[in-house]
Amino acid sequence: MPLSPGSIAWFALFAALGAAGTWAARSYALRRRLLDEPGERRSHQVATPRGGGIAIALAFLIAIMAMIVRQPREIVLLVCAGSGFLMVAGIGWLDDHRPLSPWSRLAVHAVAAGWLAVGFYLSGSGAGVALVVFALCLALVNIWNFMDGIDGLAATQAALVAAAFAWLAGSALAVHLGLALIAATLGFLPFNFPRAKIFLGDVGSGALGFALALMAGLSLDVMPVEAWPLALLPLSAFVLDAGFTLLTRMLRGERWWTPHVEHAYQRWSRRIGSHVPVTTWYAVWTLLACAGASTGVFGLGGEGQRGISMLVSAWLMLGCGLWYWLRRPAGHPANGGFGA
Repeated sequence: MPLSPGSIAWFALFAALGAAGTWAARSYALRRRLLDEPGERRSHQVATPRGGGIAIALAFLIAIMAMIVRQPREIVLLVCAGSGFLMVAGIGWLDDHRPLSPWSRLAVHAVAAGWLAVGFYLSGSGAGVALVVFALCLALVNIWNFMDGIDGLAATQAALVAAAFAWLAGSALAVHLGLALIAATLGFLPFNFPRAKIFLGDVGSGALGFALALMAGLSLDVMPVEAWPLALLPLSAFVLDAGFTLLTRMLRGERWWTPHVEHAYQRWSRRIGSHVPVTTWYAVWTLLACAGASTGVFGLGGEGQRGISMLVSAWLMLGCGLWYWLRRPAGHPANGGFGA
């Protein structure tokens, strides 16, 4: 879909909001001493401000309000989405200032996910879409928090996934919200990559997860049910790494909700001593996954469910193998990996 001059101006506006907001958030964090200190459960070496994701959250909230004005027929979905988004970003902002119980955060996330699901249902999307959106929202808010551990990773993945869902949905609402999210994230990214001057914080990681659940719902709403598994492809890098790492910790009887450095991306970056190659290769994986999702939607029409199932299954199996390979012990004879 070619971008009109209006869309380009929209993109530029939200990129500027993301950049200016991140600069202001960094100044605020330094004044308030909102710093993530290095430690054995951290992947950074110097004290770094947190909470920069407030800029993305505010920009996306502005985009939601603007779309209420531009597309009033979507007011029910957008008001519910905006309410849930405020809950997730708000509890994250509070947690960045004073750590809260993980269970209190999870309760707020569940209520917010419920609001988003209700918004889709009342807008005519049906119970199936609403239930999937609820589960996706609750998962993605926490997955983006789990996976926000090295420079640039969560932000680049969010931008790529948002682009995929905006493309798959194709509606004016999805495209404009997607452009706003991508632009605000790219405005934040120079402060976070290749060397972080500020982190997203819980306010940013939670907001990104919620926004992506909204984008996923807009995609599912226009896709046939048999094509829904394709929505997993753009999310596969984070879903596989977070899911298998969480399962492994639970099976070992660990306190799985506490901070750790056991994700594949964390082990890989620690092994090679750099965040940049890891973030880059995760982006390459997701770009290929987005291409696969697009191919599945637009190129497998004749194959139907069988072709989609084969594509998604093969991709996820490949991802499982890579996850296991990347988490090899440091002493493994082939421990380098990409970028070593």
